[in-house]
Amino acid sequence: MRIANLAGRLVLLDGNGGCVDVEELSQGRFPSDPQEVYTHWESFHAWAASASLDGAQGFDPGALDAVVPRPPQIFAVGLNYRGHAEEAGLKPPPATVVFNKYVSDLTGPVTNIGLSPANVDWEVEMVAVVGIGGRHISEADGWAHIAGLTLGQDISDRVTQFAAPPTQFGLAKSYPGYSPIGPFLVTIDELQEAGLNLDDLELGCEVNGRIRQKAQTKDLIFSVPALVARISEVVTLIAGDLIFTGTPSGVGMGMTPPQYLKAGDELISWCEGIGEMRHHFIND
Repeated sequence: MRIANLAGRLVLLDGNGGCVDVEELSQGRFPSDPQEVYTHWESFHAWAASASLDGAQGFDPGALDAVVPRPPQIFAVGLNYRGHAEEAGLKPPPATVVFNKYVSDLTGPVTNIGLSPANVDWEVEMVAVVGIGGRHISEADGWAHIAGLTLGQDISDRVTQFAAPPTQFGLAKSYPGYSPIGPFLVTIDELQEAGLNLDDLELGCEVNGRIRQKAQTKDLIFSVPALVARISEVVTLIAGDLIFTGTPSGVGMGMTPPQYLKAGDELISWCEGIGEMRHHFIND
């Protein structure tokens, strides 16, 4: 199953470029609000498995918004690929580095993003969406608590990040639009039925046609189930939460000389089995 937020309404995708409105198809059983579906995730997932998509119609990708528009909590993981830690001149962390992001910086998969004053960097990430919340979730049960995966960018203002010690991870990555996600949420069973390995998906991004990041999620230091287990040791996970799982090497800060986004640049991000996002940068 693939779902999306089309102009503020929850839709199911048919796999052929079409979609159907969930509230209309379910005759009101499930709401139009894309966020509310996560509070009914198990029953919605069961219903959608047998729902007929015969009336699917084409849609404008430019009308897609953040597939999870108002997550209760947003967790992000730093230095979760060895290559990224190395390019930052740091050792791989012995434990998960978790920080928070904010709902106000979420945006959709095809938008313009205003640049903050200086040194704005890209960071492509696979994003896990919590479907069943809880605390003290075991790593063995981690995937069972994930509704699906989507794609994200953890766009970062490096000046704000390193303005003063300690590093300001959350604040630097929270300007308006700096957390685009999409284009769809793809459920775990959908990815498995497509023959994809949940722990080994390709993801990457390019700037103005030049590939900057390309990696496999098998290179994550802490896997999605490990992140679910670690975070839920401390925090009660809530259905609809987002977990940004970390970025691989290839960020602009790590280049010689460093390169950053500027007005007029196009950033294309992709993840195997999920799709791609396109963002243009403008002066804010």
